[in-house]
Amino acid sequence: MGNRIQYSFLFILGIILFIPFLGQVHLFDWDEINFAECAREMIVSKDYLRMQIDFVPFYEKPPLFIWLQVLSMKCFGINEFSSRFPNALVGITTLMCLYHIGKKVANEKIALIWISLYLASWLPHFYFKTGIIDPLFNLFIFLAIYQFYRLSTQKDKTKYIIGSGVFLGLAVLTKGPVALLVAALCLIVFIIIKRGFYGFKFQHLLVIMLISLAITASWFGIEFLKNGTKFIEEFISYQAGLFSQNIADHEEPWYYHPIVLLIGCFPASVFLFQYGFKNKNKHRVDQGFSLLMWIMFWVVLILFSIVKTKIVHYSSLCYYPICYLAALQIYNLLEHKSTLKKGVKVLLLVLAIVWSIVLIALPIVGMYKSALIPYIKDPFAVANLQAQVPWHWYECLIGVVYLFVLLYVIISFKNNTNKKWSIIVVLQVVTIQIVMTHFTPKIEAYSQRAVIDFYESKKGQDVYVQVLGFRSYAHLFYTQKSKSINPNYYHQDWLLNGAVDKPTYLVCKIQDVDYYQKIETLRELYRKNGFVFFERIVQP
Repeated sequence: MGNRIQYSFLFILGIILFIPFLGQVHLFDWDEINFAECAREMIVSKDYLRMQIDFVPFYEKPPLFIWLQVLSMKCFGINEFSSRFPNALVGITTLMCLYHIGKKVANEKIALIWISLYLASWLPHFYFKTGIIDPLFNLFIFLAIYQFYRLSTQKDKTKYIIGSGVFLGLAVLTKGPVALLVAALCLIVFIIIKRGFYGFKFQHLLVIMLISLAITASWFGIEFLKNGTKFIEEFISYQAGLFSQNIADHEEPWYYHPIVLLIGCFPASVFLFQYGFKNKNKHRVDQGFSLLMWIMFWVVLILFSIVKTKIVHYSSLCYYPICYLAALQIYNLLEHKSTLKKGVKVLLLVLAIVWSIVLIALPIVGMYKSALIPYIKDPFAVANLQAQVPWHWYECLIGVVYLFVLLYVIISFKNNTNKKWSIIVVLQVVTIQIVMTHFTPKIEAYSQRAVIDFYESKKGQDVYVQVLGFRSYAHLFYTQKSKSINPNYYHQDWLLNGAVDKPTYLVCKIQDVDYYQKIETLRELYRKNGFVFFERIVQP
């Protein structure tokens, strides 16, 4: 009965935290709209096997997450809520998995601390309210590695071999062969550290691989039989490109992901510095699982720091080990088995101040943007700031309260630590919810709302809408574009100069307007918040 109560509580908690306000904000370009548009086009074309964008093959991702979005859209319609709803379910599932696994590998209190860290850390919480692939992918990879851990420690290995293979195969169907790469690297490092196979045999690994391949063949194999090798070739080429070159201007320095994880996973990330391998008072949990969490953390961090293309969510698989390893240290603190290191306290204070400055600065920048604009050299950013977004002084109180509560709790943490930790968790969860429901819509108003409003004004109309000089999927999703009959639509020169057979609208960014204004067939309709909207003139 006790377990049922705990799981029911986590289920209800997940519903409260992850489902409300999912459709409050437009989907963000690129990734959110990219996947949602793939799902929409599956529904429109009734081709549920092949991924498409603008009704041409899309080779970047397998379809599992898109299938979940399709099911959601079938239930709730084609909108923001249905696009994000699958990850809300992933978030609820994750909470229950963390509780179950935490109890198995440690104890119930550590399991609850692990959950609280996942909910109280910025990026891990935020990702469950998005429409991107990574939360589902990360859950499958994590469960595959956990099943492997159980395989190495249990006598009855069959169900863990099957579990590891199934989850690994599902991870591949979610995001591709990077799942195999991450799992293989983790396994190789584990074998090296253990100086050989530890609790498992090579035959077990072979069966896991065969099961995962059988799972992936449920789609890759059918795609191959139906359409040949084209998708597989293009898919592999794209994945290789992510590692070897900068894709779509996402090249960052090698230290990009460490900084993202340190700041984005606050406060969990800070407690990794509390960890001491030689600490004799450390809580004695199963060291095999802790070792695998460290291995997962370093493999993912190093791998995606080497990769040329760097995007925030590429290192999001680190959220699981960061929160688990931090939970061990917080457990020690709450059980008075260790004391908070001075360096950790200082880092907690520094990052608390950083986040507070961000929260306080947002309303101030919004109210006094005219004073900031002369120092911004990017014309698009300057034009974005022209958006009329209401800000008020009282909104700064969110950051002020956040700062003073954290300062008080961190400075006095050694006294009544359980109560202080509870205050941190509640403060973080409440603040994250406020930011997502109150601040995110205002930020979206600056970045993209003007252009999405334009697209929505053309929804359902028999027109062409295309972007000029930048990459976007928003015009496809928000105009609810139907499949184009005229193949000339895919050629920009035809849209600009050819004999178009429908009313045609084109959009560019403000920094490119001088070039497109010179094209005689275009008539500017208006410009707003960094975007310029043109109508194609059709000569009689």
